[in-house]
Amino acid sequence: MTIYIALLRGINVGGRNKIKMAELKHTLEAMDLSRVQTYIQSGNVLFESDEEEEPLRNRIEHEIEAAFGFSVTVVLRTAEELKMIAANCPFSEEEVSEAEASSEGESLYVSFLLEEPSQEGIDRLKDFSSENETYQIQGREVFLLFSKSIRNSKLANNLQKLGVPATVRNWKTINKLVALVNAKEV
Repeated sequence: MTIYIALLRGINVGGRNKIKMAELKHTLEAMDLSRVQTYIQSGNVLFESDEEEEPLRNRIEHEIEAAFGFSVTVVLRTAEELKMIAANCPFSEEEVSEAEASSEGESLYVSFLLEEPSQEGIDRLKDFSSENETYQIQGREVFLLFSKSIRNSKLANNLQKLGVPATVRNWKTINKLVALVNAKEV
């Protein structure tokens, strides 16, 4: 069985697309997914399945829409992929420390993309990097470093220019998900 992490986009934000994690867990368990576990209200779910990523993702999106009455994008990563993401941050500890010293909160984020962006999409995003907001793209992930705040960030607000559905998580959440994965593997 593969351990997957489902990252739901745009739920429980600003009073819209509300899903209680207990209800989400129940919905996924009813799909015969094993060892379902949620983490915080932003839509992070760990579970086990033998299914392939794309049909599984489509099935989860369909079930969420049927159960909750609205559609959401679900991005899946395997446990191994998530560990690689956490282990391969392109920003140095020094860069992150400097950004955090001037930031109004979290400074390091990862945008999880449904698929790798095209070169055209990557080119459209180039204009939104600055001294205070920078990024590195690695495959289906965009590592984001903010020395101010992600709120009102031109870079964060223009990630859709990549032309690929995505959802963003802060580094603290990613590390917690890795810890939960490690606990599941025992």
